[in-house]
Amino acid sequence: MHKLIRTLGFALLGLSLASCRLVYTPDVQQGNLLDKKNVDQLKPGMTKRQVLVLMGSPSVATPFDQNRWDYVSTQQHRGGPIKVRTLSLSFNNDSLVRTEGDFFAEDAKKLVEEQKKFRAGYPVDENSGDKTKTPEEQKKDGNTFPTGNNGNNGGN
Repeated sequence: MHKLIRTLGFALLGLSLASCRLVYTPDVQQGNLLDKKNVDQLKPGMTKRQVLVLMGSPSVATPFDQNRWDYVSTQQHRGGPIKVRTLSLSFNNDSLVRTEGDFFAEDAKKLVEEQKKFRAGYPVDENSGDKTKTPEEQKKDGNTFPTGNNGNNGGN
């Protein structure tokens, strides 16, 4: 009986740890890892061979439509929602015609949250600054350089 209670106790402890996300969940990234500078080098008129050397082999190249290559990547950050990124290349007679996709699209809210993480708050009002202060206010703030001199002592 004592062994059964101990086993149930460990099971409950394990479930409580898993529910609190104390158990490490790794980031999972699958598919093509494309470099933005390589994607920016894609130009209409490139041959399939040139694209293959630049980008690597596509994730999906269907046998039914050999004029379309799809590069697909999925990301999951610590068990969160899965983000799917795609880049489709269309060819006509072995020549690149069009690129479509959102492979490097950034989520604006995510960028704002990452900025808050570094506590880099910048003033919204760009009209105020050191140059709008009087010399007395600058001395009060600890800035001893006169406005316009910027500490160069006049020597260029």
